[in-house]
This record gives sequence, C-alpha cells and structure tokens, in this order.
Amino acid sequence: MMAFSRLFDRVTHAMHVISGAILVSMMFITLADVLSRALFKVTEGSIDLTFIGGVELIKYGLLFMVVFALPYSVGRSQVIVDLFTENLSSRWKAWLEGIYMLGFVMLGGGMSYRFYHAVGQAEMSGETTQDLLIPLSYLYGITSFATAFLALAALLISVRLFFFRKEVHQS
Repeated sequence: MMAFSRLFDRVTHAMHVISGAILVSMMFITLADVLSRALFKVTEGSIDLTFIGGVELIKYGLLFMVVFALPYSVGRSQVIVDLFTENLSSRWKAWLEGIYMLGFVMLGGGMSYRFYHAVGQAEMSGETTQDLLIPLSYLYGITSFATAFLALAALLISVRLFFFRKEVHQS
C-alpha cells in the first residue's frame, strides 16, 4: 500500500507540475495574442501576426490546468475551521475529514464517468473545436483521466485518514 501511495503521489505531483506549465503557457499565449492584435491595430493592418485559436487554447488550457492541479491539491488545500470541531478528538477530526474527502471521490468519479461517455459521443459525431478543429474526444479523454485521478487521490486520502492517520500530511 505504501509503495502504491508513494507512486500515486509522484504521479499527482507530476500532474501538478504540468498544470503549472499550462498556466505559464496560457500567460504567454494571452500575451502573444494581445501584442499581435495591438500591432495589427497600430499598423492599421499592414502587419498581421494575429492567429486564430487563442481563445480556444486558453479555454481548454484552463480546463486542463484545473483538472491536473486538483488531484495533488485536494488533500493539501482544504481549510478546516475549528469552530465546530475544536472540542473533538484528533481521531474524530480525521474521520470527518475522511468523510469530506469522500465527497471529492464522488465529484471526481461523476465527472470522470460523464467525460468518459462524452468521449464516445464526440467520436461518433466527429465533433471538433471551432477554430483549431481538435477532436473533442481527445480533450474529453484527457479530462476523464485527470478527474479519475482526482477521485483516486481523494479516495487514497480518505483511506489514509481512516486507517493510517499518522501518514496523511507527509509529502
């Protein structure tokens, strides 16, 4: 279990790094799009370096950035307000947090299930993005993979909280 847990943590960390790279690339895409449009406007159209698909790249980049960041961040970014739990023992707090993480299991599982079925629908219809003509089945497949990892990460955190509480917050 511990070897699997460490391997899974490394994979989710790699996904988190990919998410950061996507965020930085989104910044550069936006910058290039704004600068090329400004140059086009300043030169009254004589220099046209504008490109199509910038909005789509940002749109799907944002989707991937979020779903790739969630599996790593789900257990590390939850804020616990002790207003209601301050008198509970640490064991009860761990159980409550584990139950809360089961909500992310359901969220990630439901999203993964829905995106998995969207892959088949997009393949059957041949649906693509509007500007870049990227098949939506590819985008939905990647999203289904990432949301499945969210569900697995939250499940693993819940199991750690329920049974191996001392190992939960070690990275």
